[in-house]
Amino acid sequence: MLDPKVIRSDLNVVAQQLARRGYPLDTRRITLLEDERKALQVQTQQLQSDRNKRAKAIGQAKAKGEDVQPLLDSVAHLGDELKSAEARLNQLQLQLTDIFLDVPNILNDDVPDGSSEADNLEVRRWGEAPALAFDPKDHVDLGEQLQHMHFDAAVKIAGSRFNVMTGPIAHLHRALTQFMLDLHTREHNYVEVYVPYIVNAKSLSGTGQLPKFEEDLFKLNTDPPYYLIPTAEVPVTNIVRDTVQRGEDLPLKYVCYTPCFRREAGTYGKDTRGMIRQHQFDKVELVQIVKPQHSYQALEELTANAEQVLQLLQLPYRVMALCAGDIGFSAAKTYDLEVWLPGQQKYREISSCSNFEAFQARRLKARWRESESDKPQLVHTVNGSGLAVGRTLVAVMENYQQSDGRISVPAILRPYMGGVDVIE
Repeated sequence: MLDPKVIRSDLNVVAQQLARRGYPLDTRRITLLEDERKALQVQTQQLQSDRNKRAKAIGQAKAKGEDVQPLLDSVAHLGDELKSAEARLNQLQLQLTDIFLDVPNILNDDVPDGSSEADNLEVRRWGEAPALAFDPKDHVDLGEQLQHMHFDAAVKIAGSRFNVMTGPIAHLHRALTQFMLDLHTREHNYVEVYVPYIVNAKSLSGTGQLPKFEEDLFKLNTDPPYYLIPTAEVPVTNIVRDTVQRGEDLPLKYVCYTPCFRREAGTYGKDTRGMIRQHQFDKVELVQIVKPQHSYQALEELTANAEQVLQLLQLPYRVMALCAGDIGFSAAKTYDLEVWLPGQQKYREISSCSNFEAFQARRLKARWRESESDKPQLVHTVNGSGLAVGRTLVAVMENYQQSDGRISVPAILRPYMGGVDVIE
């Protein structure tokens, strides 16, 4: 959430910056509501002052034994007027809050201009796409040929956009998860955390999924409502909600493996084949809680941590700086890692790494201070996938496939696979 004070004081400047995203800030409505709010604020303060003065006069008159009825009559209407003004003021503040919660983050200055993913900027590329001497299959055909991916069984059990894996493919999926967790905890100094897979509305509001993106969430029929997590970013970042961290304890670096659940409400008909876009998938998530002056350094570090997973797996990829029109609601700057998939003959997203600056922290009331005498200030939050496990599995299967449909196991994963070097 943007600072309401900044929106109020620099409304036109904020509107210009948000226009880069293609977001039309309703400055006229905000101005009208703000003008009424300011007038009501003055009115309620005056009414409170008048009521207090008259209450004091009534007390003094009583002490002197004077007739206080005229004073009581003069103050009778003030209570109703004050109650009415306070109710309207509260209503205005709620309306403004609803507007502010719908406003996306202001972009960092070096985010490239553009309106869609076609305008994203390639920052760097690593590795070469394998020169296969045969027509490569995609992961669906490979998995079904090996008889260890069963999409029909998943449809029977749950519906479309799910998968059942068995045998060595299920083992490979687990091996990838363990490999990522070991890398990030042992070499990159993240602290592993285990979190709930079900969260409340306040947690989702804190990281920016609510209220704007409720249709993408799986909501449980409970009172109060709970939601299945769309990403570990939500519960992990909420660890610091309503806290004040000591400056000496920052940065906090967390890694967390969870399943993730998304309705994919806006993607009807898109990526329906295989494991690219599913309702249930697994991720290893990286989260850093940092001092504001260090957040862009943290973004580069976290992105490099995710990249190392791909490098150790020898998977070709590229790093894309998302343009203004393609960047996420809460992010100030985002890098996408896109891995090469021979079965599709294209690069596909496998990780998204973002700096949210103070946008999430303001919602979360997540703060820090250098010493007890210093005033608390908002932290910055940074996170990204390190990596999406299912998409990494897809990339390994397609890049390591052999002409007969078998799949070589990357050398780095063989200790996690009990020494198995080929899946057949």
